Amino acid sequence: MIQPGRMTASLPGDFVVFLIGMRINRPLQIHKWLPVARAMPRMLRELYQRPELGFIHAESWFGRTTILLQYWQSLDQLRAYAANKETEHLPAWRAFNKAVGTSGSVGIWHETYRISAGSYEVFYGNMPPFGLGRAGTLQPATGRLQSALGRLRGAQP
Repeated sequence: MIQPGRMTASLPGDFVVFLIGMRINRPLQIHKWLPVARAMPRMLRELYQRPELGFIHAESWFGRTTILLQYWQSLDQLRAYAANKETEHLPAWRAFNKAVGTSGSVGIWHETYRISAGSYEVFYGNMPPFGLGRAGTLQPATGRLQSALGRLRGAQP
């Protein structure tokens, strides 16, 4: 549902933003990239079903280059999930290395950002809850929260 007007969002405390994705370098090699593309939905289902792992929310964009934006409670929880033999990630990672390796048919990437409380600002205009607005708490961007600088200062006493 669209939230009319100007909105901002917050997430209490520190958190992690994790960007991950894949790039289809050789589109005709479906047998190489399709298993990679199918692995992430399994991981997301698992993460949404197990909030104790520290995952908060994800947004995704699909195309030749696929991007998945994730919010995590902490870097330690993200790293623990990546290394956990009992979850979906490690088997998928091993399967990728075995099937694709360095062939170049599929590219994968990720970026990890630690976000300190009060060191970010967000704005949404006439948008449905999205990104941090779905991971955290939405509120009207009024008063001191009306400008980017005000939102950055708004978290400070």
